[in-house]
Amino acid sequence: MIKYMMIGVGALFAIIVVVYIMLRKKMQSSDIVQIKQLRQGTQENKFSMEILYQKLYVIYIRTPFFKRYLFKIRRRLEIINIDDEYLTRKQTSKILTNALLIIIPLTIAIIFITKSNTLLLAIMLIFEIFMIDSLVDGMVDKLDNKLLVQQIDFFAEIRHAYHEYNMVEEAIYQVAQGDSAPEMSRQAEKIYEILISDDPESELEKYYDIAPNSYLKEFAGISYLTKEFGDRTVDKTSLYLKNLNNISQEMQLEILKRDKLDYVFQSLSLIAIVPLLALEPIKSWAVSSFSFTQSFYNGKNGMIVQILIVLLTFICYILIRKIKDNGSTKIEIRPDNPWEEKVYKIPIIKQIVDAFVPKDGTKERRKLKNLMKDAASKDKIQWLYVKRLLLTVVTFAGSLILFTQLHSLQIHYIYTEPTATYDIVGQMTERDLRTAMELTESDNKFLDEFRGKTDTTQEDIEKSMRKSDDYEGSTDDEIETAAERVLEKLRQVNSEYLSWFEMLLAIVFALIGYNAPVLLLHFQAKMRQIEMEDEVMQFQTIILMLMRIERVNVEMILEWLERYSNIFKDPITKCVNDYESGPWEALEKMKEDVNYKEFIRIIESLQAAVERIPISEAFDELDSEREYYQARRKESNDRLISRKGMIGKAIGFAPMVCLFVGYLIVPLVFIGLTSMSTSFNTMQTMA
Repeated sequence: MIKYMMIGVGALFAIIVVVYIMLRKKMQSSDIVQIKQLRQGTQENKFSMEILYQKLYVIYIRTPFFKRYLFKIRRRLEIINIDDEYLTRKQTSKILTNALLIIIPLTIAIIFITKSNTLLLAIMLIFEIFMIDSLVDGMVDKLDNKLLVQQIDFFAEIRHAYHEYNMVEEAIYQVAQGDSAPEMSRQAEKIYEILISDDPESELEKYYDIAPNSYLKEFAGISYLTKEFGDRTVDKTSLYLKNLNNISQEMQLEILKRDKLDYVFQSLSLIAIVPLLALEPIKSWAVSSFSFTQSFYNGKNGMIVQILIVLLTFICYILIRKIKDNGSTKIEIRPDNPWEEKVYKIPIIKQIVDAFVPKDGTKERRKLKNLMKDAASKDKIQWLYVKRLLLTVVTFAGSLILFTQLHSLQIHYIYTEPTATYDIVGQMTERDLRTAMELTESDNKFLDEFRGKTDTTQEDIEKSMRKSDDYEGSTDDEIETAAERVLEKLRQVNSEYLSWFEMLLAIVFALIGYNAPVLLLHFQAKMRQIEMEDEVMQFQTIILMLMRIERVNVEMILEWLERYSNIFKDPITKCVNDYESGPWEALEKMKEDVNYKEFIRIIESLQAAVERIPISEAFDELDSEREYYQARRKESNDRLISRKGMIGKAIGFAPMVCLFVGYLIVPLVFIGLTSMSTSFNTMQTMA
């Protein structure tokens, strides 16, 4: 056997030697040497973050939980980084990695702080999932703002290039060759390809669907109109350059608005979250410093307050995000087949949902559809009811589970609470604590004996105590005092069950959960009303750019307003669709559908331009009062930011106020006064 093994090993070694010689000869061939020479100097010799992000991207896309967030980030970055797969992957991976570097240490801190409170730990870990969305959106918004700043410099260079070439497409092409602003250069190259294409109008419509912001849409549209209809001189200035200046001014106002909003809201989300991390430290400090508060913090009442603060924090956190960004500038991209649609396609769930969805033609359905439009919701009405019903079931079941756990927690506290009379301030000594726990264990024997027997009297407990070894040799007064104490504990234990009132509360909470998505739509619609003035002023800028261009008519202006509208999109779309049947009637119907004074004034000017006067005369005041409108726009933005800031601060500080008032000050004062009153009564009785 050894001989055969040696022969086999020798043969294997010979094969390895032959393969090595063959590979070495192949590696020394001219093709391989040439490839090595070409690669020389191009390989990264040191650690590269770009390569790391590319590798992390591959890992994230294979991980189920991270994959969802990866595609969510990627969809927004694909719009900014047109046809640049490498940069899109790098930025996507970088944003997700940075979010994880914040979330992971926070998760470890939460586990360390709340490890003794399983319920609070579970709630806070679920809450972290919502935090990831906020972090990711904030990082992507920074890239949006960066592109907006690059557009300012790009338009300034376009002015010089246009003076030199006097051709829109050539000016855009020359400026796009610069490397100082790669994100903007890609957008400029895309616009240049559209302008020189065989069918620029259809290509432009496609670009409108993927443009990162409305200002690039305006630039692309004005460039196309100037190329098609030619430029003209207005007030000794090129109309094209004048329109570029108008767009630049709008962008500058938008950048200032975003910077101020970021400054106002930069710490409000963190302030709203901090109370969650302070719950357990405050509880530990209060119990260690004031032992009389143990019954509150370790019992059912303390847990209820904790859960209320967590829910309040969760609601405030969502509202702050809605206030800061209600969708006016953010591009919302929903998947074609979201989870609501998948759930709705299940036959039995579809039947249940359809039974709750208001029927076509009913007043309730019209009101709900109008509310969804006012809130700019992209959901179908069936998806909304899937959320409502699912939230109802989850809230009802969660409430019952929560009430059951609270009863178990209170019973556990009664069984484990040290039974002794201790000082108002400070803790018991180790010896007193040991004695108190021995008394608790003794009381637990009688609790187990009589638990569930609601007709138990004090005499029954006294009889049982006299037979027990724990009270052998005790006086009648001592047994009577102990029996009274055990009876009080027994009543508390027997009362800890799921009552009809808690069932009623669970139903109330379920109804609140059922209406929560609709209430959120109302809130979002209210916040969008604040932005109406801002959108109308953007309409004025668009009209100002179009009214001097030849061959522009009212229908074209309406199409442009529809393209850039958000709050008034539905009535403008309806007007565009009805325009062929009668321009004046379509505009009159749109005027009836809106109730904002400034927008109604624009509609009346469009009606005048349809029948009586040219467009340039109908909107002549926009040009003559341009400076006034600019100053008014700044003032409007300041008021908007101030109003949002006040609402945001009130909501952001609400959890912190509730934490200190409801979880620290009120329990200390109320329980302290109750304890002092009990102590004084005891002293008077003894005296």
